[in-house]
Amino acid sequence: MSAPGSPAPPAAPRPAVVAVAGHDAPFPVRRIYCVGRNYLEHIREMQEGDERDPPFFFQKPADAVVSDGARVPYPPCTNDLQHEVELVVAIGDGGRDLSVSRALEAVYGYAVGVDLTRRDRQREAFAKGLPWEIGKAFDHSAPCGMVHPVAVVGHRLTGEIRLSVNGEPRQRGDLRQMIWNVPEIVAQLSRLYRLVPGDLVMTGTPAGVGALRPGDRVEAAVEGLSPLTFTIAPAEA
Repeated sequence: MSAPGSPAPPAAPRPAVVAVAGHDAPFPVRRIYCVGRNYLEHIREMQEGDERDPPFFFQKPADAVVSDGARVPYPPCTNDLQHEVELVVAIGDGGRDLSVSRALEAVYGYAVGVDLTRRDRQREAFAKGLPWEIGKAFDHSAPCGMVHPVAVVGHRLTGEIRLSVNGEPRQRGDLRQMIWNVPEIVAQLSRLYRLVPGDLVMTGTPAGVGALRPGDRVEAAVEGLSPLTFTIAPAEA
C-alpha cells in the first residue's frame, strides 16, 4: 500500500516488439546483441581492428527497435549519423554453451535490420579505449523489419544483402562474406550469455557505410526477406 500522499510509481513501459510474417502476434524483444566487424571489406574501409580477430559483441537497448515504415528522428550529439545494413537473427529457443552444430536450432527466424551509428562519437570512444554505447546504443538506433520464421524461409546463410538511400545504392554484399557465419555467432554468443527467446542478434555489415541526413529514405534488404524502409526525420525538439 502506498504511503498517504505519495505519488504512485510510474507505469511500466510497453515491451518492444517486432512484427512476424504470417502471424498477428509480434516477436517480443528482450535484448539486442550486435556483432562488430564481421565483413572483411568493412573492416578495411573503417581501418580498425585486426582482420583475424574473433568477433566481439555489444548491445543496444530493446527499446531502440524501430518498426518498418517509421520516421527516425536525427539523433542528438552527432554530425555523422551512418547506416549499417545487417541480417538480424531472432532467437526462439534459449541456452548456454551451444555447439556450432546445434546453434541453428535456437533460431526462430530472420529479419533485415540497420545498425544506426553516431560515427563521430564511436570514433572518439574507440580512440580513448572506451565502450561504444554512446555511438551505438542511442534512441531509435535499431530499425528492424518483419521477422520471417525459419519454418517458412529456411536459414539465411547466403544471399544478397543491400541498402540504398533515396534510391541510390550504398551497400551491397552477400551473407556468405561473413567472417563468422550465423551458427558460429550464435554458438560464441551463447558462451558469454544465456540466450533467451526474444533475443535479437545483428550480425554485422558489409562495406559501403555512409552518412544520413534528415529527409533521407532508407531501404534495406536481404534476399528472401521483406525489405525494411524508414525515413530520417529532423531532430526532435
